[in-house]
Amino acid sequence: MTEAIIDVDCLLQDSGTTIIVCCGSGGVGKTTTAASLGVRAAELGRRVCVLTIDPARRLAQSLGLQELDNSPREVTGVGHAGGALFAMMLDMKRTFDEIVQQHGDPERAAQILENPFYQSLSSSFAGTQEYMAMEKLGQLHREAVESGQWDLIVVDTPPSRSALDFLDAPANLASFLDGRLIRLLLAPARAGGKAYMKMFGGAFSLVTGALNKVLGAQLLSDIQTLVGGLDTVFGGFRDRAERTYALLQDSGTSFLVVASPEPDALREASYFVERLQRDSMPLAGMILNRLHTTKADDVSAARAEGAAEELDERDEHALTAALLRLHADTMRRRDREHHVLKRFTGAHPGVAIASAPAMASDVHDIAGLKAMGAALAEGNLYR
Repeated sequence: MTEAIIDVDCLLQDSGTTIIVCCGSGGVGKTTTAASLGVRAAELGRRVCVLTIDPARRLAQSLGLQELDNSPREVTGVGHAGGALFAMMLDMKRTFDEIVQQHGDPERAAQILENPFYQSLSSSFAGTQEYMAMEKLGQLHREAVESGQWDLIVVDTPPSRSALDFLDAPANLASFLDGRLIRLLLAPARAGGKAYMKMFGGAFSLVTGALNKVLGAQLLSDIQTLVGGLDTVFGGFRDRAERTYALLQDSGTSFLVVASPEPDALREASYFVERLQRDSMPLAGMILNRLHTTKADDVSAARAEGAAEELDERDEHALTAALLRLHADTMRRRDREHHVLKRFTGAHPGVAIASAPAMASDVHDIAGLKAMGAALAEGNLYR
């Protein structure tokens, strides 16, 4: 093959790279890849913070931590020449609470945090995770600029197509805030209450009466109170989310699509590549995980299978015959992977690739992450 290979070490050492976003479908080893890149960067002297939006606990386990929470924790035993590794997992409710507390006066913040509708919204409302991911990433980047505690952020996104939904957060939030219902609920407070009600009281009463029947008086009251309280908080978040979106398009950000050499995974990878290119996001390339390789690639599957059958007929060297069959299986799998990868590169000829070989067992500790990072740095894409 003649595909371009990502120089992973160059990417990780480049001081101009401040954010790396790993995205990909489920089951391709994306979280492990993000962790291995963080470990590798720390070993190369960078101060790295790995942020996972995926609620699974694989990242904490592989880094030897009991758990991760909404605050970065330093990982011991990682780092060289001033490098260090921190890790955290997005807690969307806690992040939401922090925004309310930071951007509202104490009395209003207390009212919002105690509001029943807010408690539901901050825990399970559709899109909240994506909004909070944008907020947390922006917060981490501001802290990096201000304090220098870390100089590289590696983001591990959720394992599905929704991994890129956070790119839509600014537009979705603007649509929500500018929606007719929200404007209606905010109108009395924005217009000065009594003056507004005198002019539009009849129409407003008709609308709220209908909403009372659908939602219930108490729920409607909770929503009105919350929307009024969150007006300034959400407005500020919209501005910050738009700045974070611009940050993601900046040359200091690199997106890596993670995939495995399987048809379904590479179809998903195509979706991610096309979406990132459509949104003008800086795509560094694709990490191809769990690629099957062999050093004896001059021995074809057919030749190895034939030699094994000959040994069986002689009833000799059973172990050698078994190893030959294992080699034949590896070569056949390698050829299948070669074929599906060629289809991907044919559709996306400009996408550079780095690969990590299939491991004998799952990567579940620092040593495994270091080995995977080293393999990625070598390229390892068979030609």
